[in-house]
Amino acid sequence: MVITGASSGIGRAAAVRFAAAGAIVVLAARRAAALEEVAVACRAHGASAHVVVTDVSREDDVRHLVDETITRWRRIDVWINNAGTTLFAALDEDAFASHRRVLDTNLIGPMFAARLLLPIFRAQKAGTIINVGSVLSQVGQPFVPSYVISKFGLLGLSEALRAEFADDRDIHICTIMPYATDTPHFQDGGNATGRRAHGMPPIQDPELVASALVDVAARPRRLRYVPRYAAAGVVLHWLLPHTTERLLKHALEAFHLVGRQPATRGTLFASHDRPATVRGTRRPVVTLPALIGWVACDLLIMSGVLRSRRNRGWLLRPTP
Repeated sequence: MVITGASSGIGRAAAVRFAAAGAIVVLAARRAAALEEVAVACRAHGASAHVVVTDVSREDDVRHLVDETITRWRRIDVWINNAGTTLFAALDEDAFASHRRVLDTNLIGPMFAARLLLPIFRAQKAGTIINVGSVLSQVGQPFVPSYVISKFGLLGLSEALRAEFADDRDIHICTIMPYATDTPHFQDGGNATGRRAHGMPPIQDPELVASALVDVAARPRRLRYVPRYAAAGVVLHWLLPHTTERLLKHALEAFHLVGRQPATRGTLFASHDRPATVRGTRRPVVTLPALIGWVACDLLIMSGVLRSRRNRGWLLRPTP
């Protein structure tokens, strides 16, 4: 089992879960020391864990990852495209190279990996690819256009490969669709907005997504939302697209980007030397009940029942 982006966040949590389930795990990411930490945690469960330092945006690195795995074990049963990054910036903000980097990591890397895996899976007559997408694979969001585009594309990659293997019963192409997850994603992404990015409630633990990955690897299926009720948001957007988009924009303006910080490229182009972790440090700045009340007021304002957004101020606690 190969897991990209295994040094932190969802990938790190998933690696340990798979190891506990008895899988042989190949851990790929840019940070060697962080990967070795994960390998130690995996081996504590009696599992075999092998580290391959990999930048998925580099074709040579991905090819080396595939070759190293095949050389050691002669097969690849499950490949998880989990490595990902983001840029908090409008499409006309920051250098275009930063936006391209998001696509290279989140989409082009998985595409190249799939090119290398296709002949292997055909020869094995079996294999599973799990693409870690997002609810934003189906619903747009402001402030992270490159991320949204990459995740829509990753879902398209799953659809295209699934059609290609339609006659192969033991080759599976799956997509995991998480809602906001408490990982270092918010603090480590590039950010040209000048404001700090925070998750939006109800933010979930990475271990929940890791458990879903283990479940999908054991019982492959086309699509799995995490949590499952995240599908309701996709349905709401389909039923009321314009209203949903306005609500989303207003809520993100209020609670997603708050406080001030200098512009940064984050880990877009180079990893940092901070300790790698499963969880992040940017918790939501509003509670879920307060957010629900705020959204209700915003609906009333958009419908004309309330005249001013000041009417919902009592719902909020001070933000950083």
